[in-house]
Amino acid sequence: MGGLFEELSGAKGLRTEGRSAQNIANYNAAVADQEAKALRERAKFAQQRQAKQGEEIKGELEAGLAAAGGLGSPVAGDLTAEQAAELELENLLIGFEGEVGAGKAESQAELDRLQGKLVRQKGKSAARRANVQFGMQTASLLTGFA
Repeated sequence: MGGLFEELSGAKGLRTEGRSAQNIANYNAAVADQEAKALRERAKFAQQRQAKQGEEIKGELEAGLAAAGGLGSPVAGDLTAEQAAELELENLLIGFEGEVGAGKAESQAELDRLQGKLVRQKGKSAARRANVQFGMQTASLLTGFA
């Protein structure tokens, strides 16, 4: 009898709608979580690639300084240290940007999950209201026949 009552009152459809919305939100959250992982991996790879390029740049700088005969000068040491600092800063920036993007995606995933729970709860509440209204209407009709 409860199933028929749920059908007649429209509550079943409201509950189903809420569950469907939550499933969609959970899917979106899973996609956002995957995006966060991908952003972290991409940043990690970019950092490795940049570190390798940085080593090549430093090597070329040292080779150029050696060819010019100035490898032992204080200026050469300063240039090498400055170049190393710039490359390290660039590497850190790549990692930071990846982490910020991943954090944004993770926040979106959590927001999607919360919105899904909220929509499902709204569906349950609407179903309860529909059941109560249908019950009151039915009782009113039955009272009228009596």
